[in-house]
Amino acid sequence: MNHASMLQEVKVEDAVGMVLAHDLTQIIPGEFKGRLFRKGHVVREEDIPALLSIGKEHIYTMHLEPGYLHEDEAALRMAKAFAGRNVELSEPHEGKINLKAAVDGIVKIDRTFVDRVNSIPFTVLATLKTNTPVQKQQKIAGTRVIPLIMEEESVLQIESLAVQWRQTEKSSDLSGNPVWVKPFRPLKVGLITTGSEVFGGRIQDKFGPVVKRKVEQFGSEIIEQRLSPDDSDKIVQEIRYFLDRKADLILLTGGMSVDPDDRTPGAIQRAGARTVSYGTPMLPGSMLMMAYIGQTPVMGLPGCVMHDPYTSFDVLLPRICAGEEIVREDITMLGYGGLHGC
Repeated sequence: MNHASMLQEVKVEDAVGMVLAHDLTQIIPGEFKGRLFRKGHVVREEDIPALLSIGKEHIYTMHLEPGYLHEDEAALRMAKAFAGRNVELSEPHEGKINLKAAVDGIVKIDRTFVDRVNSIPFTVLATLKTNTPVQKQQKIAGTRVIPLIMEEESVLQIESLAVQWRQTEKSSDLSGNPVWVKPFRPLKVGLITTGSEVFGGRIQDKFGPVVKRKVEQFGSEIIEQRLSPDDSDKIVQEIRYFLDRKADLILLTGGMSVDPDDRTPGAIQRAGARTVSYGTPMLPGSMLMMAYIGQTPVMGLPGCVMHDPYTSFDVLLPRICAGEEIVREDITMLGYGGLHGC
């Protein structure tokens, strides 16, 4: 079918009283780019000079035949099909809709679903990577259709994909749809700084302020920082102190290498921890330890957290603050794309 047959071309001078079939954009280099007239605008006599100034000697009115959708309606139906919990939609504009986070949290996106959407001709879904931390009102995805007039069948395929997705185990967490935001929970975090040189006051602790800032950006708080010498019994004692205080997360800094006098990993295990991993396939941050005592996550942080802006700690912390349990597979997957700043 010839899509042009659905549009009626009219000279601008003859268009007074007619309805625009699509948005019209004005571009003033270095000053402005945006919508001059919205789809559905009824053309007035005084609009004619503005239309001519953007090079529009003709406008189009639309006569949609059954089985076809205007670009804005198609984009809106697509966005509604895959936008899940804690996601807000922008108004459609030139066949495009942005999806934004309604809360601070981590974005959850099913990559397989995204690939299937983008395999359908003339449809676009571009997203952040899953588990990316986002702030409220941050853009997490954008969707659009390419032509002005879209075959409804393509949109129906996407709606069907979303229905199928909701019927699988992937939606068992009540996310609703394949693109959603999991909110952060305010955690009470205990911080243990190990090292006899810090404990004895010979050097100033540099870890505490960095860790405090990273924790607070996800809505959690350091309830207390405790200092410990390089003594396994003392470190175990401090871990149990925070367990008694019902800390939601326990972080340990210092003593995480394989030197004989680095006691932190062994102390974490002696405290009764179940080790998920000691060592991660990510640089910087390979010497991180991820463990659990009961349901309480315990992390031994490598020294690079002090000075490198993005490490394995920055990957895992947002997920823990969103209430997710880290498993071995999560650690294994850090290697692909895990080289940062080295």
